[in-house]
Amino acid sequence: MSTDTLTNHHNVAHAAHGHHDTGETKVFGFWIYLMSDCILFASLFATYAVLVNGTAGGPSGKDIFDLNFVLVETFLLLFSSITFGMAMVGMNKGKVSSVNIWLLLTFLFGLGFMAMEIYEFHHLISQGYGPDRSAFLSSFFALVGTHGLHVTIGLVWIITMMLHLSRRGLTAINKTRMMCLSLFWHFLDVVWICVFTVVYLLGVMS
Repeated sequence: MSTDTLTNHHNVAHAAHGHHDTGETKVFGFWIYLMSDCILFASLFATYAVLVNGTAGGPSGKDIFDLNFVLVETFLLLFSSITFGMAMVGMNKGKVSSVNIWLLLTFLFGLGFMAMEIYEFHHLISQGYGPDRSAFLSSFFALVGTHGLHVTIGLVWIITMMLHLSRRGLTAINKTRMMCLSLFWHFLDVVWICVFTVVYLLGVMS
Protein backbone atom coordinates (compact mmCIF):
# COMPACT_ATOMS: atom_id res chain seq x y z
CA MET A 1 0.00 0.00 0.00
CA SER A 2 1.41 3.40 -1.00
CA THR A 3 2.16 6.24 1.38
CA ASP A 4 -0.55 8.40 -0.24
CA THR A 5 -3.16 5.68 0.29
CA LEU A 6 -2.20 5.31 3.94
CA THR A 7 -2.37 9.07 4.36
CA ASN A 8 -5.82 9.21 2.78
CA HIS A 9 -7.11 6.42 5.05
CA HIS A 10 -5.69 8.26 8.06
CA ASN A 11 -7.35 11.53 7.03
CA VAL A 12 -10.75 9.82 6.52
CA ALA A 13 -10.51 8.06 9.87
CA HIS A 14 -9.47 11.30 11.58
CA ALA A 15 -12.37 13.19 9.99
CA ALA A 16 -14.87 10.51 11.05
CA HIS A 17 -13.46 10.57 14.58
CA GLY A 18 -13.74 14.37 14.58
CA HIS A 19 -17.41 14.23 13.57
CA HIS A 20 -18.04 11.62 16.27
CA ASP A 21 -16.39 13.76 18.95
CA THR A 22 -18.26 16.87 17.79
CA GLY A 23 -21.59 15.02 17.91
CA GLU A 24 -20.94 13.75 21.43
CA THR A 25 -19.96 17.25 22.55
CA LYS A 26 -23.19 18.70 21.12
CA VAL A 27 -25.32 16.07 22.83
CA PHE A 28 -23.50 16.70 26.11
CA GLY A 29 -24.09 20.44 25.70
CA PHE A 30 -27.76 19.76 25.08
CA TRP A 31 -27.93 17.76 28.32
CA ILE A 32 -26.62 20.85 30.12
CA TYR A 33 -29.38 22.93 28.48
CA LEU A 34 -31.99 20.41 29.68
CA MET A 35 -30.63 20.70 33.20
CA SER A 36 -31.18 24.47 33.03
CA ASP A 37 -34.72 23.80 31.81
CA CYS A 38 -35.21 21.52 34.80
CA ILE A 39 -34.37 24.47 37.04
CA LEU A 40 -36.91 26.61 35.18
CA PHE A 41 -39.71 24.08 35.58
CA ALA A 42 -38.73 23.34 39.19
CA SER A 43 -39.13 27.06 39.92
CA LEU A 44 -42.54 27.11 38.25
CA PHE A 45 -43.65 24.01 40.17
CA ALA A 46 -42.46 25.58 43.44
CA THR A 47 -44.33 28.80 42.63
CA TYR A 48 -47.48 26.83 41.86
CA ALA A 49 -47.19 24.89 45.12
CA VAL A 50 -46.98 28.14 47.08
CA LEU A 51 -49.85 29.86 45.25
CA VAL A 52 -52.21 26.93 44.64
CA ASN A 53 -54.45 27.92 47.56
CA GLY A 54 -54.50 31.62 46.63
CA THR A 55 -57.84 31.51 44.87
CA ALA A 56 -58.96 34.97 46.05
CA GLY A 57 -62.52 33.73 46.33
CA GLY A 58 -62.38 32.28 42.83
CA PRO A 59 -62.43 28.68 41.63
CA SER A 60 -59.93 26.04 42.72
CA GLY A 61 -58.58 23.20 40.62
CA LYS A 62 -61.43 20.81 41.37
CA ASP A 63 -63.90 23.44 40.12
CA ILE A 64 -62.37 23.99 36.70
CA PHE A 65 -60.30 20.92 35.75
CA ASP A 66 -61.80 18.21 33.55
CA LEU A 67 -59.68 15.16 34.30
CA ASN A 68 -61.04 13.11 31.39
CA PHE A 69 -60.14 15.90 28.98
CA VAL A 70 -56.61 16.13 30.38
CA LEU A 71 -56.21 12.35 30.23
CA VAL A 72 -56.75 12.50 26.47
CA GLU A 73 -54.10 15.22 26.27
CA THR A 74 -51.74 13.07 28.29
CA PHE A 75 -52.22 10.01 26.08
CA LEU A 76 -51.59 12.11 22.97
CA LEU A 77 -48.23 13.19 24.36
CA LEU A 78 -47.39 9.66 25.53
CA PHE A 79 -48.17 8.26 22.08
CA SER A 80 -45.98 10.96 20.54
CA SER A 81 -43.06 9.71 22.63
CA ILE A 82 -43.64 6.19 21.35
CA THR A 83 -43.73 7.34 17.73
CA PHE A 84 -40.55 9.36 18.26
CA GLY A 85 -38.92 6.24 19.66
CA MET A 86 -39.87 4.44 16.44
CA ALA A 87 -38.33 7.30 14.46
CA MET A 88 -35.05 6.72 16.30
CA VAL A 89 -35.27 3.01 15.46
CA GLY A 90 -35.69 3.96 11.80
CA MET A 91 -32.68 6.27 12.07
CA ASN A 92 -30.53 3.46 13.45
CA LYS A 93 -31.60 1.32 10.50
CA GLY A 94 -30.70 4.10 8.07
CA LYS A 95 -34.24 4.47 6.66
CA VAL A 96 -35.00 8.13 5.99
CA SER A 97 -38.57 7.49 4.81
CA SER A 98 -39.37 5.54 7.98
CA VAL A 99 -37.93 8.31 10.15
CA ASN A 100 -40.00 10.97 8.41
CA ILE A 101 -43.22 8.93 8.66
CA TRP A 102 -42.79 8.43 12.41
CA LEU A 103 -41.79 12.09 12.85
CA LEU A 104 -44.97 13.12 11.03
CA LEU A 105 -47.06 10.99 13.39
CA THR A 106 -45.20 12.51 16.34
CA PHE A 107 -45.98 15.97 14.99
CA LEU A 108 -49.68 15.15 14.60
CA PHE A 109 -49.94 13.82 18.16
CA GLY A 110 -48.12 16.89 19.46
CA LEU A 111 -50.33 19.18 17.40
CA GLY A 112 -53.43 17.49 18.82
CA PHE A 113 -52.05 18.01 22.33
CA MET A 114 -51.48 21.72 21.68
CA ALA A 115 -54.93 22.15 20.12
CA MET A 116 -56.52 20.72 23.27
CA GLU A 117 -54.39 22.90 25.52
CA ILE A 118 -55.30 26.06 23.59
CA TYR A 119 -58.96 25.06 23.77
CA GLU A 120 -58.67 24.59 27.54
CA PHE A 121 -57.04 28.01 27.98
CA HIS A 122 -59.67 29.69 25.79
CA HIS A 123 -62.48 27.95 27.67
CA LEU A 124 -61.16 29.05 31.06
CA ILE A 125 -60.54 32.64 29.98
CA SER A 126 -64.00 32.89 28.36
CA GLN A 127 -65.53 31.92 31.70
CA GLY A 128 -63.61 34.65 33.48
CA TYR A 129 -60.93 32.35 34.86
CA GLY A 130 -57.93 33.97 33.24
CA PRO A 131 -54.46 34.39 34.76
CA ASP A 132 -55.48 37.74 36.26
CA ARG A 133 -58.31 36.17 38.33
CA SER A 134 -56.16 34.83 41.17
CA ALA A 135 -52.64 33.84 42.19
CA PHE A 136 -53.61 30.19 41.68
CA LEU A 137 -54.67 30.79 38.09
CA SER A 138 -51.61 32.96 37.39
CA SER A 139 -49.28 30.16 38.49
CA PHE A 140 -51.36 27.58 36.60
CA PHE A 141 -51.21 29.47 33.30
CA ALA A 142 -47.49 30.18 33.78
CA LEU A 143 -46.58 26.53 34.39
CA VAL A 144 -48.81 24.88 31.81
CA GLY A 145 -48.24 27.67 29.29
CA THR A 146 -44.45 27.37 29.58
CA HIS A 147 -44.69 23.66 28.88
CA GLY A 148 -46.97 24.38 25.93
CA LEU A 149 -44.45 26.87 24.57
CA HIS A 150 -41.76 24.19 24.73
CA VAL A 151 -44.02 21.73 22.89
CA THR A 152 -44.64 24.35 20.18
CA ILE A 153 -40.88 24.82 19.76
CA GLY A 154 -40.56 21.04 19.54
CA LEU A 155 -43.19 20.91 16.78
CA VAL A 156 -41.33 23.53 14.74
CA TRP A 157 -38.11 21.59 15.31
CA ILE A 158 -39.75 18.35 14.09
CA ILE A 159 -40.89 19.97 10.82
CA THR A 160 -37.44 21.50 10.32
CA MET A 161 -35.84 18.12 11.00
CA MET A 162 -38.08 16.43 8.43
CA LEU A 163 -37.01 18.97 5.81
CA HIS A 164 -33.33 18.47 6.62
CA LEU A 165 -33.67 14.69 6.40
CA SER A 166 -35.51 14.89 3.08
CA ARG A 167 -32.82 17.09 1.55
CA ARG A 168 -29.62 15.72 3.07
CA GLY A 169 -30.45 12.30 4.47
CA LEU A 170 -29.10 10.72 7.63
CA THR A 171 -25.80 12.57 7.80
CA ALA A 172 -23.73 12.63 10.99
CA ILE A 173 -24.98 16.14 11.71
CA ASN A 174 -28.64 15.17 11.22
CA LYS A 175 -28.22 12.14 13.48
CA THR A 176 -26.84 14.39 16.21
CA ARG A 177 -29.78 16.76 15.73
CA MET A 178 -32.18 13.84 15.97
CA MET A 179 -30.60 12.72 19.24
CA CYS A 180 -30.94 16.20 20.71
CA LEU A 181 -34.55 16.48 19.52
CA SER A 182 -35.29 13.07 21.02
CA LEU A 183 -33.93 14.17 24.39
CA PHE A 184 -35.97 17.38 24.21
CA TRP A 185 -39.22 15.64 23.29
CA HIS A 186 -38.95 12.93 25.94
CA PHE A 187 -38.02 15.56 28.51
CA LEU A 188 -41.28 17.39 27.75
CA ASP A 189 -43.15 14.14 28.19
CA VAL A 190 -41.64 13.65 31.66
CA VAL A 191 -42.44 17.26 32.62
CA TRP A 192 -46.04 16.80 31.50
CA ILE A 193 -46.44 13.69 33.67
CA CYS A 194 -45.38 15.89 36.60
CA VAL A 195 -47.83 18.61 35.51
CA PHE A 196 -50.66 16.09 35.18
CA THR A 197 -49.94 14.64 38.63
CA VAL A 198 -49.23 17.82 40.59
CA VAL A 199 -51.63 20.23 38.90
CA TYR A 200 -54.55 18.25 37.54
CA LEU A 201 -54.73 15.00 39.51
CA LEU A 202 -53.98 16.50 42.93
CA GLY A 203 -56.08 19.56 42.02
CA VAL A 204 -59.18 17.44 41.35
CA MET A 205 -58.58 15.26 44.41
CA SER A 206 -58.01 18.13 46.84
